[in-house]
Amino acid sequence: MEAIQKHEGIVCPLDRVNVDTDQIIPKQFLKRIERQGFGQFLFYHWRFDNDGNKRADFIINQPAYEQASILVAGENFGCGSSREHAPWALLDYGFKVIIAPSFADIFYNNSTKNGILLVKLSEEEVAIVLEKAKQGKYTLQVDLETQTVTDNDGFHATFTIDSYQKKLLLNGWDEISLTMQLEDKIKAFEQKAN
Repeated sequence: MEAIQKHEGIVCPLDRVNVDTDQIIPKQFLKRIERQGFGQFLFYHWRFDNDGNKRADFIINQPAYEQASILVAGENFGCGSSREHAPWALLDYGFKVIIAPSFADIFYNNSTKNGILLVKLSEEEVAIVLEKAKQGKYTLQVDLETQTVTDNDGFHATFTIDSYQKKLLLNGWDEISLTMQLEDKIKAFEQKAN
């Protein structure tokens, strides 16, 4: 998992509420067991028509957002089923940060455990970011250490995050790598138990 201290990236405005995990990654693409390769199917039914052609009117397909690494959306992002494939698809596509007024709890936990920083801002702050991003190429700076979101035009917002999740993201640790920091103690216990 990649560590996230500060991230600067282009913002893609997905001005929709209640985006559920089946919209993020449709069920027919859940057959893979590895975490890679899901990005090509992200928002599949919104990105592609019935013949598999990109829809020009879907925001992610527009040239200004091709290199976006920050996604901003409406409230209740990631609702629906608990599939971990949804954060895998977002990360594999290239999104490192997602900003919204609220997230579904299971999606929030799955995302942070996979290295995506989820930032909760107020509805008013999200509306400002959405409008700026809709104008074309718009960049934000997200600083996890100071828990701030800024742009070059004076926008400044703060966010809260659980200290445990913050520590994992700052260091690029998942729960397995956190456990492996105790490897010497684990080995000593196992030798003692035998």
